[in-house]
Amino acid sequence: MQTIRAAAVSMNGFMAEPERVLSNIAGWCERAVDEKAEVVLFPELVIHGHCTPNTWEVAEAVPDGPSVKRLVELARQHQLFLSVGLSEKEKDIVYNTQVLVGPEGYIGKQRKLHLSRDEVLHYKGGREMNVFDIGPCRIGTVICYDNQFPEIGRIIALKGADIILMPHAAREAQWDDTPESEAAARRHVFEYFSRCYPMRARENACFCIYADQAGRAGYVDLYPKDHPNQPHHPGAAFIIGPDGQLLKATQQERIKDEMIVYDLEADLMSKARSHPNYTLRTRRPELFADLVNEQVSS
Repeated sequence: MQTIRAAAVSMNGFMAEPERVLSNIAGWCERAVDEKAEVVLFPELVIHGHCTPNTWEVAEAVPDGPSVKRLVELARQHQLFLSVGLSEKEKDIVYNTQVLVGPEGYIGKQRKLHLSRDEVLHYKGGREMNVFDIGPCRIGTVICYDNQFPEIGRIIALKGADIILMPHAAREAQWDDTPESEAAARRHVFEYFSRCYPMRARENACFCIYADQAGRAGYVDLYPKDHPNQPHHPGAAFIIGPDGQLLKATQQERIKDEMIVYDLEADLMSKARSHPNYTLRTRRPELFADLVNEQVSS
């Protein structure tokens, strides 16, 4: 791995308004260039929104749909690597997909593997865990709920990933418009994930980058307006080092669009992977057959 400057953007993914969201992404790309970032993570499903009532209608082909084509244009224009979430349609199936594009065009995609209870109404789970070489480093993606399954991060690390991207559309029960309520919603989700995910980084000696949608993306008629499944996202972004240390994070007081930038230093990776207890070197895979042979009954 070579040192690379990474950015994570926490922003609103307005439901079924891809042109509006893409316009906002273009603005963030300009800011990322100003900050000399090279790779930028945007949230899960940010282009089309999370579990929108018309998911089928707004979903697009990858890589031939209009949104991916626009992302490729932005990547080429700004010489950036971009990871962005959208609803992908392939034949009669819709997937929750994170695409990766770069200065040379479309690179690849990662489909979400495990779906939450409401996501199963809109999407089908993927089956592959991919790692892409972008030159300075190798990148894998674990989407939102998939991060609750540590086996996925481990497989991606074993496939050679240096960076694990963690795009989210994490939700929170409705908050009111007081500063105190916003701060409580923001901190509740931030504190949970910032406690859990350092272990994903440390146990795999990878950098981890988290970016969540931010704000009220709209309302879904299927649920009451104050239901926690409404697409209301407290937002946040943070970057964790391969030793599990939190390196950079957004503020925790307001729910708003924002970006963080940080240099992912190759020396930190070398130090973590040269440690005598580096887990990918000392693990005993012959002991783990039960992981694929056993399942908890309902």
